[in-house]
Amino acid sequence: MSETVRTQLRVRASELEGRGWLNTGGKSLDLESLRGKIVLLDFWTFCCINCLHVLDELRPLEEKYSDVLVTVGVHSPKFEHEADPVALASAVERYEIHHPVLDDPELATWKAYTARAWPTLVVVDPEGYIVAHLSGEGHADGLAVLLEELVAEHEAKGTLHRGNGPYVAPVPTSGTLRFPGKATQLPNGNYLVVDSGHHRLVELRPDLETVERVIGSGTKGYLDGQAEIAQFNEPQGVALLPSELAWKLGYDAVVADTVNHRLRGVTLSSGYVQTVAGNGVQRLLDAGPARVTDTGAGTWSEHHDAGPADFAADAIDVGALGLGTEVSLSSPWDVVWSDKLQRVVIAMAGTHQIFAFDPLGNEVSILAGSGLEGLLDGKAEEAWFAQSSGLAIDADGNIWVADSETSSLRRLVLSDSGVTVETAVGKGLFDFGFRDGEAAEARLQHPLGVTVLPDGSVAIADTYNGAVRRYDPATKSVSTLARGLAEPSDVVVVQVEGSEPLLVVVESNKHQLVLVPIPKEAQQVDEGASQTHRPKSPVTPGPLELAVRFTAPTGQKLDDRWGDPTQMKISSTPPELLVSGGGTSVGLLRTLELSADVPEGILHITARAAACDGPETEDGEIPDHAACHLYQQDWGIPVVLQADGESELVLDLRGMD
Repeated sequence: MSETVRTQLRVRASELEGRGWLNTGGKSLDLESLRGKIVLLDFWTFCCINCLHVLDELRPLEEKYSDVLVTVGVHSPKFEHEADPVALASAVERYEIHHPVLDDPELATWKAYTARAWPTLVVVDPEGYIVAHLSGEGHADGLAVLLEELVAEHEAKGTLHRGNGPYVAPVPTSGTLRFPGKATQLPNGNYLVVDSGHHRLVELRPDLETVERVIGSGTKGYLDGQAEIAQFNEPQGVALLPSELAWKLGYDAVVADTVNHRLRGVTLSSGYVQTVAGNGVQRLLDAGPARVTDTGAGTWSEHHDAGPADFAADAIDVGALGLGTEVSLSSPWDVVWSDKLQRVVIAMAGTHQIFAFDPLGNEVSILAGSGLEGLLDGKAEEAWFAQSSGLAIDADGNIWVADSETSSLRRLVLSDSGVTVETAVGKGLFDFGFRDGEAAEARLQHPLGVTVLPDGSVAIADTYNGAVRRYDPATKSVSTLARGLAEPSDVVVVQVEGSEPLLVVVESNKHQLVLVPIPKEAQQVDEGASQTHRPKSPVTPGPLELAVRFTAPTGQKLDDRWGDPTQMKISSTPPELLVSGGGTSVGLLRTLELSADVPEGILHITARAAACDGPETEDGEIPDHAACHLYQQDWGIPVVLQADGESELVLDLRGMD
């Protein structure tokens, strides 16, 4: 990021307003108290996987610039549950956030800084002026350049004050387990629990309290080896392999090591841990180089052919990606073994897709999902998911998915003709609630776990509703099995011969597993359906000029060798909102026409741009064999149509205002 792409106008930063502060020892902060420091505002919400990625991206910068940089997390909730201050405090502890956090449940500071997406980053200089405004993840390298510029500039002016920041560590609250993720029952009757907050696995006896053994040192990191030295980083999911296959492979269980972006194999007899998939580099569309194909609206060519992402009009290829430990993964959240596929199925939360891993062939592939975020059914390669976080296999071999950000229950139907995606419960990216009854009208709130019951119905860990719900495919209806749980993240069905099945629920925010009987008559709850209450952008009916701004990071140049290297895909909810201007085409400028008959809705916008590394050659051209990168940002923009609304909408893909 160079001076030429920083904010040209000197805009004073708005005050930080909200309900309260965390990680400050009870003190309230304001911009005056932070004067002399570089302030990085991180607008986040704790449900969002991209926001969690940014937390990890910022840690090295916070450590390196600890005497001049103060990061302030502005928590701007998407879901109703995220507005609960107790839930927010747990999330701040869970994700080991070591900077002050402003609780902004009414989105006061969000509105003041005109944030439109999670995550959004705003940089404020030591004099209190905004110098950068960025959307999405992947900005660490550019921020490092900008910070060096600001340090030099304000040290020379005498406006930079070095010293400790205002962070005060909270008192930890966990016990034997710390924010456990998933669990599975072992053949010996014990439970293998992913102790996410302690970065390890714990084997519990059937009483759900007695620790049989621990696998992993408990220190956050990445290290293969024996149980006492192996390291994980916020692992979430675990799956057992068939015994015959485990004997061939030499490991019995596969763990989704989420923040390490890897799958780990665990030999249960010894506790030995080895990496079986993932190279540790987070898979991003701009981690690239991208394989760009003709969109039908431009002149893209195969000259970009060098990597995993496909810049196609509607979907990326579903198929093989490469050998296990050579492939980049992105926040694998859950895993399950599929007999039908003879593969480990992976909920790849970070790219909104379902992956598969063939342990015998040592190959990773994409099973379903275009990589676009949202709820769209159909063919596997065209379907949209949103941070899928839980998996289960039914008696027919079909795969049930807890799709957390759409608050939905999805199903992958496997047939001889291919894989198709269906939605059983859920409506969209911004729709949630707590409502039982007919599945079409039922609502969940950010579910993370799912399991299939003996009768073929599906139990759902409805995390943000603090409940276990049940979907009955026969009647296409939803009911409630249990309530009053503290962010249940997984549910395991336990069938003991001669007795009724029971549920073991991973109660993450109480750091425990609990036994829950399945009631003979489930509850019927209706606390209503809700939508995410983000500020709606007032726009006029009729023509709307849409512009997405993109500035290539320092050291890169837009790759225009074969035509316009940018693209937008636009749709709306409801579809009737968008009279014209939808679909996919090259360019970051588009004229939309909005219907005067639809009072409000959501514009779904995906923007992409391709840039390549420099330095440039003498003639200004990109050097041969330069590494090229594909950048993408998705927005869901709530709009309300009114006569005095705006006729222009401007968004930022990456770079500076």
